[in-house]
Amino acid sequence: MAKNVALVTGGMGGLGTAICKSLAADGWKVVANCLPDFPPAAEWLAKTKADGYDFFMAEADVTDFDQCAAMVKKIEAEIGQIDVLINNAGITRDAMFRKMGKDQWDAVMSTNLDSVFNVTHPILPLMAERGFGRVINISSVNGVKGQFGQANYSAAKAGILGITKALAQEVAKKGVTVNAIAPGYVGTEMVMAIKEEVRDAIVATVPVGRFGKPEEIGDLCAYLASDKAGYITGATININGGLHMG
Repeated sequence: MAKNVALVTGGMGGLGTAICKSLAADGWKVVANCLPDFPPAAEWLAKTKADGYDFFMAEADVTDFDQCAAMVKKIEAEIGQIDVLINNAGITRDAMFRKMGKDQWDAVMSTNLDSVFNVTHPILPLMAERGFGRVINISSVNGVKGQFGQANYSAAKAGILGITKALAQEVAKKGVTVNAIAPGYVGTEMVMAIKEEVRDAIVATVPVGRFGKPEEIGDLCAYLASDKAGYITGATININGGLHMG
């Protein structure tokens, strides 16, 4: 199968970058989504180019349905057909539930869950029509098991598991697979910036005794995007070092 476009939302973050690199190494033409007028975008493109990657950029606020539709139309017209979609965009706004503001709830739900609807909606029918597609939704171990102080994040990431299973059933006969990945603690730059004693306390809870590597998540995405994974759909793949075994 000719490898066309793989679109990664939130593609310029720590995890997003690793996913982009793994997909590119597997032969996909990778488009990294970011917010309109995203300040670090030019620097990110220059840095990844210096590392040997020719990534494309696509601007859209994933919380905006119309912007997402316009982004998809532009990519299809100017870069190529989207055969792989990685719904990776996400934020946290942690607080104890009794202290959580509606703004904190809404921000996380719109960025982490509504975005999956907004970006997938214009792409999935095209994939089904062509008879091939891979949708990979990035959930979290905390969407599987819940997490103290993360009612909003846990709810959004659990919602991703639900939409994954529902969509998988709708397009299974069309050659399109829909799967979710639920990472545990991954050693992105953001996580590694946490105080060492806090990091050590987190690692102590992980049976394999370390953080996940961003490229381990990226390589799992590349596998699920490949022809080799054609019989996997509606699955939640836990990649958490044994932190939670479902």
